[in-house]
Amino acid sequence: MTRSIRPDAVLVQAAIAGALSFAHLHDLAAAAGQSGWKAWAYPVSVDLLLVAAWRRLRSDGPSRLAWCWFLVALVASLGANIATAGFLELDQPPALLRLGVAGWPALAFLGGTLLAHSAGDRVPVPPAPAAPAPAPDIEPKRAPVPAADDAPALPAADLDPVPPVPAALVDHARKVAADHQARTGSPIDTDTLRARLGVPAPMADAIAAQLA
Repeated sequence: MTRSIRPDAVLVQAAIAGALSFAHLHDLAAAAGQSGWKAWAYPVSVDLLLVAAWRRLRSDGPSRLAWCWFLVALVASLGANIATAGFLELDQPPALLRLGVAGWPALAFLGGTLLAHSAGDRVPVPPAPAAPAPAPDIEPKRAPVPAADDAPALPAADLDPVPPVPAALVDHARKVAADHQARTGSPIDTDTLRARLGVPAPMADAIAAQLA
């Protein structure tokens, strides 16, 4: 799909103005004693400095450096347009004009260098870390603790449950108790029975209760 090219009045006007300004700068440089390719290099230098300063203003925002060199290039371009309009005798240019044209390369080099190498000198400031959001002050709900008088009375079986004792363990405990009484002449106590059987104290009490 081909795209039709439409002439833009603004672009046409810019091209005409640029060509006229380019020609005026060339004529002024040639009148000041610059011949050959040097006369054509002067308008290129002025226009490049003007574009570099304008791009710096568009990309980095207003700055004194960019505005300074933009005005310098603009004055050089406007001065050439006015000088070639008959205000100066180009056949016999004044010494000040010759001096300005001769010193322009060094001035343009300085401006271009400053515009090119000072754009990255700004150190970006890192954004401040965002403050953490405060945690909501929510107290955990606690279950109400009943008073001592309101606590329900637990049965004795719940307070000290008696573990079930296997019948085989009771039979073995009878033999141990009989052996102890035969050797010592006295019934076996609960601590000795727990030590001989290797069972916990509640179970030893339950077994002793069944042996009694």
